[in-house]
Amino acid sequence: MRAARRALLSHYDRTRRDLPWRGERDPYRVWVSEVMLQQTRVETVIPYYRRWLERFPDVATLADASVDDVLLEWQGLGYYRRVRGLHAGARVVRERYAGILPSVYGELRELPGIGEYTAGAVASIAFGHRVGAADGNVRRVLSRLHDDASLPPRRLRALADAWVDPERPGDWNQALMDLGATLCTPRAPDCGACPLGTWCRSRAAGTQEARPAPPGTRKVVVRTLAAAVVVDGRERGLLVRRPEGGLLGGLWAFPDREVDEGTSPGGIRRAARYAARSTGAQPSRAPGLVITPVPHRLTHLAVTYRPVVLAGEAAQDENHRWVPLEGPWPVAVPVAQQKIARAAAAALRRADLM
Repeated sequence: MRAARRALLSHYDRTRRDLPWRGERDPYRVWVSEVMLQQTRVETVIPYYRRWLERFPDVATLADASVDDVLLEWQGLGYYRRVRGLHAGARVVRERYAGILPSVYGELRELPGIGEYTAGAVASIAFGHRVGAADGNVRRVLSRLHDDASLPPRRLRALADAWVDPERPGDWNQALMDLGATLCTPRAPDCGACPLGTWCRSRAAGTQEARPAPPGTRKVVVRTLAAAVVVDGRERGLLVRRPEGGLLGGLWAFPDREVDEGTSPGGIRRAARYAARSTGAQPSRAPGLVITPVPHRLTHLAVTYRPVVLAGEAAQDENHRWVPLEGPWPVAVPVAQQKIARAAAAALRRADLM
């Protein structure tokens, strides 16, 4: 194991990717980068990370910020539960630890939004503790090293901890992540260039393409939603804050109501009008303009929005916001809702109503 560690760390020292968070020892910055990188490509994260640190340079700044400001800065990264956990965690750190992120793995694990992987990454990279950090890339590397098709969480954690280099734990975890991202890829791994090839059981057995075993497929839920785009005379649309929990919980969106896939245009109009009224908006009696459907795919959910443009009015308050249909938006508007807004603006122009 020592020789394998030396080989990988030597490779990492020569080939490590030049990333803005690489080499950081500030635990807050490590925490932010690791949360952003969950289920998101490195190239996407880089500009968000830089802007985030300009806006929220430390735990105190983030903890003092409003939820809306935090969500707005995160807009476009998706998986908004991550940033809600980050924000909640910053407030706990401020109140419980006087604004200083704890260094102990167990205490990090207790913070909102921090799971085993993030706690291990922060503890090892920022504080130098010998603890593993097993993301998807690390899981793949360890699965191939041990020729194990399915690593249950407890065994994965034990292997990740056992492999950590005692002198360079943070670099070791990052080296494993880099290896999985660059050479030990899901398909067509470059085994000839891999510094761990000598010790890889899957390579010896010729099973590397089958390790780890693909996850079981989850059924994709299909939904159709009639969305009410209530517009005023100033080319603005009405967004409402979604209730916590459920789809887009706590975010800003056009009110909607679920309908059957084959619902007629008349039924779509009625559903949209009902959705608008249920939020307190007052649409006019004029027929709504049913516009082009807007499909949107989430991980295990395929949604087709059926937008209906309705003239109307509503008071602006903490749960209702009038925003320009074509942006910029003063609150965090999820991607699908941005698509709906732009589609509504385009339809109104075609109808010569804008």
